[in-house]
Amino acid sequence: MQSQNPFKWRHFQSEIILLCVRWYVRYALSYRDLEEMMMERGLHVDHTTIYRWVQHYAPELERRCRPYLKTTSDSWRVDETYIKVKKEWVYLYRAVDAQGKTLDFVLSPTRDGEAARRFFLKTLAAPHTAEPRVINVDKNAAYPKAFNELKARGHLPESCELRQVKYLNNPVEQDHRFIKRLAKPGMGFFSFETARRTLQGYETMNRKGQLQGVDKGDAEAQATFVTQLFGVVA
Repeated sequence: MQSQNPFKWRHFQSEIILLCVRWYVRYALSYRDLEEMMMERGLHVDHTTIYRWVQHYAPELERRCRPYLKTTSDSWRVDETYIKVKKEWVYLYRAVDAQGKTLDFVLSPTRDGEAARRFFLKTLAAPHTAEPRVINVDKNAAYPKAFNELKARGHLPESCELRQVKYLNNPVEQDHRFIKRLAKPGMGFFSFETARRTLQGYETMNRKGQLQGVDKGDAEAQATFVTQLFGVVA
């Protein structure tokens, strides 16, 4: 699907690199776990090398997957959760539609109207998201502020409704658990940029059944799709 070789000058085969990256952003593993797993297969790959692979290829994985995402519905569930970076909490804004499909995400050092506005704008600009009919949020006062500002500027349709009803956001709150489970083995991130890049991989692999031609729960098809995205013969 991509003509340029993204693995040029790498010391390991592309299949090994993609396998480590895909496993790390899909399963609750630490870098040292993957180092041991590769050792069992007769490959000595230092955990810091795997870390560098994830930092380089997780954002690239997200970029290559985005054009193949199925269109989501017009009912949004928006919420933010906490991620630890350098022993401090930052905020991961996330949204899913009525069927639980991921719309988009933004990592922010702040939890305010500006962060909510940036998140709404990014989600609206994504080619796979439908123009929202309703946006469900919690009682965070930043959401109405951002919503009204974007509506006044014409970024949101006049008919769009903002609903601050907590129970309607249960699907996105449940979906946070997948990201939290993946982040736990690493015991937090050491920089904001490291967190942002790694989360791009987590969120991409969390898009259950959203990739064209890949059914929900079909791990084999997902693995094949990823290798094809990078021009690797499985």
